[in-house]
Amino acid sequence: MNEIRTADLIPRRKRQKRMKPPSLLNSYPIHFNDIIIFIVERKMGMTRRKFLMDLARRKGFRIENELSDSVTHIVAENNSFTEIMRWLQIHQVEDGSRFRILDIAWLTACMEAGRPVDSEKYQLFVRRDHGRSTTPGDPYMSPVGTSSVSQYACQRRTTLNNYNQKFTDAFEVLAENYEFRENEVSCLAFRRAASVLKYLPFTIVRVNDIEGLPWIGEQIKEVVEDILEEGESPRVNDVLNNEKYRSFKLFTSVFGVGLKTSEKWHRMGLRTLEEVKSDMNLSLTRMQRAGLLHYEDLAGYVSKAEADAAILIAKDTVWKFFPTALVTLTGGFRRGKEIGHDVDILITVPGSRQEEELLHLVIDLWKKQGLLLYYDLIESTFEKTKQPSRNVDALDHFQKCFAILKLPKERMDDGSSTMSTTSKEEMKDWKAIRVDLVVSPFEQYAYALLGWTGSRQFERDLRRYATHEKKMMLDNHALYDKTKKMFLSAASEEEIFAHLGLDYIEPWERNA
Repeated sequence: MNEIRTADLIPRRKRQKRMKPPSLLNSYPIHFNDIIIFIVERKMGMTRRKFLMDLARRKGFRIENELSDSVTHIVAENNSFTEIMRWLQIHQVEDGSRFRILDIAWLTACMEAGRPVDSEKYQLFVRRDHGRSTTPGDPYMSPVGTSSVSQYACQRRTTLNNYNQKFTDAFEVLAENYEFRENEVSCLAFRRAASVLKYLPFTIVRVNDIEGLPWIGEQIKEVVEDILEEGESPRVNDVLNNEKYRSFKLFTSVFGVGLKTSEKWHRMGLRTLEEVKSDMNLSLTRMQRAGLLHYEDLAGYVSKAEADAAILIAKDTVWKFFPTALVTLTGGFRRGKEIGHDVDILITVPGSRQEEELLHLVIDLWKKQGLLLYYDLIESTFEKTKQPSRNVDALDHFQKCFAILKLPKERMDDGSSTMSTTSKEEMKDWKAIRVDLVVSPFEQYAYALLGWTGSRQFERDLRRYATHEKKMMLDNHALYDKTKKMFLSAASEEEIFAHLGLDYIEPWERNA
């Protein structure tokens, strides 16, 4: 039998006539060394791009085949500024602001003149009134327009590339302070503003850059203006130096301690964890005692390697009892984060009606193995016929276990762990980490996976979008169409987005 080669299975392209051999493409003399151009093929096509590259090289311009650090000018045809910035993100270019992003008309003007022409009027921007690409001849421009930025985080592809962290960090401090003060409206205002700024594919350099964006009110602008002018915000500094804020920040970092307990401890005059531990009048819950006992480990970060080790332990255990179970790492780690505060694991068993036994079996085995430092098992109260909650922050009713896992050092990759020392002389051979185990019926798995992946603001806006734009109700259990008066089943996250009429957004793009 004759050997079949891979090349024989691929249709041969017809040879294009009068095409210059690749070896000659860079043979033209370069007259303008300060300008290095890359032409984007997107919406242009390969043939037209090759034609323009060759023509520009004949005119003495330096044209790069690939996008590299040396490129100074990016030229595109029929693309908006936002589309090109998205394209750069997909190609893992972290700082798109270092390029001049221009319409193809600039390059054709250069070739007609036989030299580089002023690029100012050819820069791609988005006009605020129509949200279309335009040139600086229009009244006012900014790299992003109001019509191109949705008020809903579920319509914004937000990666971990945050170009405005100095602003969003400030907003998070102010939001947290309002949360401690139980001012829900102001807390949500700063969280929404932070979400919008995390989405922007450029760095804010002036207050006008955020003019007209959703959720950007006057108090938001004042904070941005302060940071732009002074490098910091007096409002944020006041919060950071506030004694009550610092106490609440410390107390709520303890596993099992919420706002009410923090308020109580603060009224009692307590300011440090040492004072909490030594106060004999305090009646601590079992969860709070565990949180204080393992505080040094739990207050730190969980690395991706530690999360991977934890889910391997979970898989090994679950598969002993249910070999067909799906065990999925969710939360921030599924969104591409390298560190987190805990490990969220979603479990489902296709074709089984015995899910309620699963966590009991896992807990019993982990106890025998000495892996459980604390656990709180909450039984399922899920009802298939119950409509989704109207509360956008509502918790689900699945069976779940909030645990502190004793993660052995040997289960982690070398150098990945942030082990704490029990003394100067010895190193602990384990680390306490927070692990949440959630079990959903297989029919609800897609909804549970979507809900437990986050981010919090993304999920909040997804539910709000379903209610206000689609007359539907969404939570971690189901999607209910109020117009058709029926539940909509979904076997995947993609199907849920399709039910809502939304473009599918990958987990790593949900970091709102």
